[in-house]
Amino acid sequence: MHPSRLAVKIIFFLNGFVHANYFSRLPRIQEQFSIDNGVVGLVLLSSSIGALLAMPFTGWLIIRNGSRRITIFSAFFYCSLIPFISWMPSLWALIILFFILGVSAGMLDVAMNSQAVMVEKQLGKPIMTSFHALFSIGMAIGAVTGALFTKIGSGMSLHFTLVSGISIVTVFLARYYLIHDKPKTKTSEEPAFRLPNAVMVGIGVIAFCSMLGEGAMADWSTNYMENVAHADRALAPLGLSAFAIAMTIGRIFGDGARVKFGDRSLMIACGLTATVGLCIAILFVNPIVVIVGLFIVGIGLSAIVPIAYSLAGHTKGLPPGVGLAMVTTVGYSGFLFGPPIIGFIAEWQNLRIALGLVAVLFVVMTLLSAQRKS
Repeated sequence: MHPSRLAVKIIFFLNGFVHANYFSRLPRIQEQFSIDNGVVGLVLLSSSIGALLAMPFTGWLIIRNGSRRITIFSAFFYCSLIPFISWMPSLWALIILFFILGVSAGMLDVAMNSQAVMVEKQLGKPIMTSFHALFSIGMAIGAVTGALFTKIGSGMSLHFTLVSGISIVTVFLARYYLIHDKPKTKTSEEPAFRLPNAVMVGIGVIAFCSMLGEGAMADWSTNYMENVAHADRALAPLGLSAFAIAMTIGRIFGDGARVKFGDRSLMIACGLTATVGLCIAILFVNPIVVIVGLFIVGIGLSAIVPIAYSLAGHTKGLPPGVGLAMVTTVGYSGFLFGPPIIGFIAEWQNLRIALGLVAVLFVVMTLLSAQRKS
């Protein structure tokens, strides 16, 4: 494997791995700080806001410093922060820490995808979905690691310090093979923030719809399984598991599908697949059928965001980091604001109607994909 491709894959893997390790200990964090679910939501919201604020400005930082430097800085910063979670003296300190974690994660998301775009250009073939597959695999292994540390009764401080140390050493080794892309000359002063142009808005809305769907499945599928499909408590989480497994499978094979069918055709097919899968889950509330439907949704959504990021990074007239910053900001806002909106609609009407609106957004995503040029 090409060294730059391997290095970027390692960064994607570590991002998912670190994220899952500390998210797997949320119940212990809740116990340590004696906070209820609502306050946990506030802590997580601070992280999301930090990421959303950081993303649009990361493109400017990449122009001035290169994506390699920003990837290295944000990866080191992100990995070094997690041991402090268990050392925070108060709830407000924890909220501030999670905000900073969000900032570093948002910067890393834009910068590592910018590196992935450059690897695509270097190799001359679509490979973006394989990078996102490594993120999903890192999440899965990170969750298992968190479960093992919990099972053996390890404290969070030891757990997070070990994960942080291993991750920092891995980033230190991978940094040698990331692509050097610092601009040699600056012909003009770039603005710190750019509004998306028409092309970026279209790609961003596609990413928004897809990431809102991802957030909806992550946050509401288990609730839907238990309270709408009336699945047993032990069976209810399998809907989310089916979705996550399907996302990983789809991303592993997504690059080959991009080469064979082209981005436009694949995005249309993925949009239709996600729509059909969610309609199955909404119309037929048998637990097994819902699990199948959620699996189909995962296959459908798996390639949408990687392709959107790739298209943004290859847009003519924009540096990769700038295009990615625009699209990730719009897309991530769907992931951030979608699940709470679904909750409000579910409270007002019911969860089936709320997820029906998500299916409508999948149709919008498909239509926007169809309007793109091949």
